[in-house]
Amino acid sequence: MQRREFVLTAAAVGTAVGTGGIIDTHTHFYDPTRPQGVPWPPKEEAWLYRRVLPADYQRLARPLGVAGTVVVEASAWLEDNQWVLDLAREEPFLLGLVGHLEPGRPEFRRHLERFRKNALFLGIRVGEPELRPPYTEDFDRLSDAGLELDVAIPASSYVDLARFADRFPKLRIVINHLPLVPAGEAAALRELGQRPLVFAKVSGDLRAAPRGVLDEIWEIFGEDRVIYGSNWPVSDRYATYAEVQKAAAAFVAGKGARAAEKYFRENSRRAYRWRERA
Repeated sequence: MQRREFVLTAAAVGTAVGTGGIIDTHTHFYDPTRPQGVPWPPKEEAWLYRRVLPADYQRLARPLGVAGTVVVEASAWLEDNQWVLDLAREEPFLLGLVGHLEPGRPEFRRHLERFRKNALFLGIRVGEPELRPPYTEDFDRLSDAGLELDVAIPASSYVDLARFADRFPKLRIVINHLPLVPAGEAAALRELGQRPLVFAKVSGDLRAAPRGVLDEIWEIFGEDRVIYGSNWPVSDRYATYAEVQKAAAAFVAGKGARAAEKYFRENSRRAYRWRERA
């Protein structure tokens, strides 16, 4: 990095560290060596198909000022929600889990009641199909429980997401893996920006995004609704963890100390309602 860029990066990260540390809102943990194995990642992705546990992540993240993480479950197996919650019970560095439950299925209500009893269960993540009508009342149940919804969707579905947000106006929604905003989808993203409980998680490859796209995301959602996430260890595909964080810090460099603090920490607290742990 050029000296000026390095200084700006250090200042942005230092601001968050000085107020309690960075919160990374997008990590995955799994263990292919378990007797039952894992449904994700596939064995063919050798660089990703390895044992990935909180201790592995902390060795990378703690020296860079990260104070905790929100885990996003990528496994469709029900009991893998419990597997992560068991990890979190023993490891305060894990602030909570965005789990995997399927809205619209008969067993959803029962599973939601089971997992919501654990304060570390913060919400669920869904894909594109769940955002289309007819909508299930399970999303009302999620909202009533004070939980949030992560969405992993292509930009072509932003219009559907805006309609969905209107149907469930009290539900906190976090868009995953921005800054991918193809040409022609900016208008739909602006529509989403008008919904006050929709947050933008910048957990995609920032290095590859045109500066204009990054500025547009910031303009649309503002300093109160843009959130930092690394997507580790998937991010290893394109950069080291340190490089991911440097790119994130460069994104907010020059926006002011308070904006950096919100991006790296405080906005995620509003979106996920994670709690401090000992």
